[in-house]
Amino acid sequence: MNTVPSIKQVAFVGGHLPRQCGIATFTHDLRDAVARECPTTRCEVVAMTDPGRNYDYPDVVGYEIHQENRSAYRQAADYLNLRDIEVLSVQHEFGIYGGASGIELLSLLERVDMPVVATLHTILPEPSPDQRAVMHALARRCDRFVVMAEHGRAILEDVYDIRPEDVDVIPHGVIDVPFLDPEFNKERFGVLGQTVLLTFGLLSPNKGIEHAIEALPEIVSRHPDVVYVIAGVTHPHLRASEGEAYREMLMERVRRLGMEDHVKFENRFMDLPELTALIGASDIYITPYLHAAQITSGALSYAFGAGKAIVSTPYWHAEELLAEERGLLVPFRDPRAIAAAVDRYLTDSCLMTSVRKRAYERGRSMTWPHVARHYMDAFERALSRQRRGPAPGALSSELPALNFRHLLKMTGSIGMFQHAVHNVPNYEEGYCVDDNARAYLLCLMAAGLEHSGMGQAAFVTGADTYLAFLRDAFDPDRGRFRNFMSLQLEWLEQMGSDDSHGRALWALGQGVGLGSDSGHQAICAGLVHRGMDALADMTSPRAWAFGLLGLESYLGHCPGDCRARRLTVGLVGKLKDLFQRHATDDWQWFEPVVSYDNPRLCQALICSGLAMDDEQAVEIGQRSLDWLWRNQVAEGGWFSPVGCHGFWKKGGERARFDQQPLEAAAMVSACLQAHEASGENRWRRRAAMAAAWFTGANDLGVSLYEPGTGACRDGLAVDQVNANQGAESTLACQTALVEMRLAEQNRTKEKKPCRKSPSIQPA
Repeated sequence: MNTVPSIKQVAFVGGHLPRQCGIATFTHDLRDAVARECPTTRCEVVAMTDPGRNYDYPDVVGYEIHQENRSAYRQAADYLNLRDIEVLSVQHEFGIYGGASGIELLSLLERVDMPVVATLHTILPEPSPDQRAVMHALARRCDRFVVMAEHGRAILEDVYDIRPEDVDVIPHGVIDVPFLDPEFNKERFGVLGQTVLLTFGLLSPNKGIEHAIEALPEIVSRHPDVVYVIAGVTHPHLRASEGEAYREMLMERVRRLGMEDHVKFENRFMDLPELTALIGASDIYITPYLHAAQITSGALSYAFGAGKAIVSTPYWHAEELLAEERGLLVPFRDPRAIAAAVDRYLTDSCLMTSVRKRAYERGRSMTWPHVARHYMDAFERALSRQRRGPAPGALSSELPALNFRHLLKMTGSIGMFQHAVHNVPNYEEGYCVDDNARAYLLCLMAAGLEHSGMGQAAFVTGADTYLAFLRDAFDPDRGRFRNFMSLQLEWLEQMGSDDSHGRALWALGQGVGLGSDSGHQAICAGLVHRGMDALADMTSPRAWAFGLLGLESYLGHCPGDCRARRLTVGLVGKLKDLFQRHATDDWQWFEPVVSYDNPRLCQALICSGLAMDDEQAVEIGQRSLDWLWRNQVAEGGWFSPVGCHGFWKKGGERARFDQQPLEAAAMVSACLQAHEASGENRWRRRAAMAAAWFTGANDLGVSLYEPGTGACRDGLAVDQVNANQGAESTLACQTALVEMRLAEQNRTKEKKPCRKSPSIQPA
């Protein structure tokens, strides 16, 4: 890992002290270790609180989730998104999250924007149906997994189909303590001069402590100075359901065996300094767990890292940690084997010393500073993976729900505001023709939807406002549209750009061809007539393309308009000439640079070529679109458009970022147009893939679209999405989603091809 990590903000989800459980201790220790090792990284905790409890959490806990409060998980996700957290580290154990097998955690994970790294504290080779469902959901949402034993990685692959390359094996962290003689700490615990056997941790029946107690008579018969220290409180969940029944059973067994003088119960939850001293005071650590399927043990790790001689049953974590003569393994539920192993240590000091040294040496690579660096490496890999593309399953073609609420919020009494700061309209930057033209066009399309989205009716009603803005923008003296208007309703220029003029004619032409309001159609037709002549003198290929899309819809309603038809033929000719001048075998494009709104050039040629029976125009449009698509698909199969920071110059490197929503929306439209022209299903599939760019099938694997508000973020940067949700991006996203729904709606009705672009015709 670099000396100065690039990740500045990490959040940890799990329990946290003073909650008394192993996950809480682990989360506390991991967070502290990362914060100490990487002081420039801000580390905070989202703490899980068990039912009926309240804790006085330290300041590092920024948010608290009460385990069974379902809405709290979604609220916590919103909190994390607002905090600009770069990576989320989740401590996963089925029992600490709400719902069946902790399923409520998924509502948090599915809502957060940042990559997720899940540390799995339990990995079950034979999960219940609920546990399996939760694990498969985690596999879809998490970017990386951390396990503490190699066996865990194998189970994830064999049982849950998780790729080994997505799993990091990082040991449980241990305290960095000196290699001390146990006598140094024994007086503190009243065991000076005795041989101390130790088991510590939360008490529960799966720990198998009764078998170690059963071994004591045989041990004591050979080594009468032995005392067995059992430290720790009963697990809170067990205490809530069964009280102290397990502890009382252990104490009764001690009495029955006559071992009262050789067993000490330390019935309290020890803080780290006291626990460290107690481990140091022990001679032999015993971990007699009952089941092999134990993938990690913090208690075993701590004793191992302190260089203790260990006797353990062969559960998975112990098998790996104690391999190569770093400890002694005994069969499950076998007191005689435990006694024999303890006796081997106590009668062979050379064996005991060599085992301790091997454990201690291996433990130096497990200290918390080392573990923290490994975790930061895993976090970097997760962030890098998110930059490379979506998680498995993100390429789903399922469309999200439509929601026009954000567009309504961006609409004032004059028109559509241009920009937003986050999700709040930025009034100071006023209005523009570009966005009001896009909004009017979207209103026309949305009116054709049979199944409404949230706010659809109110948004469609806003067509009056957007058309009024376009009408006011037109300067009859120049025959041109102005573009930018201030908040004070002053036009900021005498004449707008060629592109904005073309977009206005596009929307107005569609208003004639698609509109059902005769008043709107009359206004639109008048503006098309007065504005079309200027289009012939423009030099922008995109202005030509936008104008062509409007003119073809206009001609569908007024096919005998000679001026419009001559202009259409002329503009198609200009685009064909442009392609023939610049296209080569390896550069099938209209210009020496692939810049912005690129697929619109292809869409316009296909659309106009169909209407004019110009086979060459249709062929060039499809060929250039196919080339553009193939050069904008990532290796993983998702859409990856040319970025606006440098674009793509012929012979140069393609800019990967910032990717703009306009490109995805334009690709959806153009592919749907190509599907109408050819009938080839590949174009429909490509349109769906381009639409999925908005919902996570992209180079960062994150959704730009928020179904709850209908907003879309402003772009995809190299390591994050642009948090602002302006008009252009939201209109682009909504247009793509509406076009996909219209195409599906029309397909189910088996509509015949029409001269109008199918991507914008009504149902």
